[in-house]
Amino acid sequence: MTEDKGILIQNIYYMLSYAFQVLKQENYREIAGEPFENIQDLFAAILAKGIAQQLKHGLYREYIPKAESLAVLRGKLDIQETLNNHLRQRQQLGCEYDELSENNIYNQILRTTADILIRDPGVATERRHALKRVVLFFDGIDTVDPSTIHWNMLSYHRSNQTYRMLMNICYFVLDDMLQTTEQGQNRMREFSDEHMERLYEKFILEYYRAHHPQLRPSPAQVRWDLDEDNDERALMFLPAMQTDITLKGNTRTLIIDAKYYGRIMLEHHNSETVRSSHLYQIYAYVKNMDTNHTGDVSGMLLYARTGEELIPDFDYNIGGNRIGVKTLDLNKPFALIAEQLDRLASGL
Repeated sequence: MTEDKGILIQNIYYMLSYAFQVLKQENYREIAGEPFENIQDLFAAILAKGIAQQLKHGLYREYIPKAESLAVLRGKLDIQETLNNHLRQRQQLGCEYDELSENNIYNQILRTTADILIRDPGVATERRHALKRVVLFFDGIDTVDPSTIHWNMLSYHRSNQTYRMLMNICYFVLDDMLQTTEQGQNRMREFSDEHMERLYEKFILEYYRAHHPQLRPSPAQVRWDLDEDNDERALMFLPAMQTDITLKGNTRTLIIDAKYYGRIMLEHHNSETVRSSHLYQIYAYVKNMDTNHTGDVSGMLLYARTGEELIPDFDYNIGGNRIGVKTLDLNKPFALIAEQLDRLASGL
């Protein structure tokens, strides 16, 4: 998608720093000035510093269920195991209890990700050594098969809130991992478009939250502009409409749909066209939010720029509302990216 890989990778760090505000802390800031040739090298740098910081506060511990035979009762009596011990002429009680342990899924994910990055040839020697130093403190913590991790089951609270960003970095690494059958080793492929799309959308939202809070940036829910005589029972079958980013000024509103695709335009009968599904979607958001039909609600498809010859920079007036199709060049210095985002919000 891009030509200058180094600039893109540095910009990924800036995007991550908006998506996860913890990366703006002092101990991470030097990463912004480091040159990275590979995305896994960037992730290794972030993870090495993040784990080192976590070690200063102590690794997260949680209660892990255990079952074993002991000379004295601990926890709850396992009657069946106790009877089995008696039949084996062992004077032990079957016990089931919870033990506070660092060997939990959160630390197992950290250990697994660090081990994989240490073996990845795309990680610089300096970062590899940094990861090896912090992994020394993970003695007794198991690794885990990445395919068995239920990412949506991870929960965060006061005791493990600092793990949220680390788990997201681990997710980017482990979910993009390939199994090489020839050597039986894990390695990471290039950062996938699917993950870049999620990060791209999150970055734009958090950028506006940080620099334009007066516009109340949010992923707003759009209600269908329905007539009063609709059957209430049928309304539950209407799909929900959720914007990526909605900016609200004093009189005007801008809905931004962030898109990250390998190709922006589609070929149709030997001509280039905007993707119809994207245009229909943003149009539906705009028309249903502009319930008074004032034209004060606008929409924008904001694509990450690709290497295509035709780069869209279009504005349409459709049914009294302005719909734009623009691009954001992630291969430019970050100051220029920020300038364009500021300019898009300036008219509100």
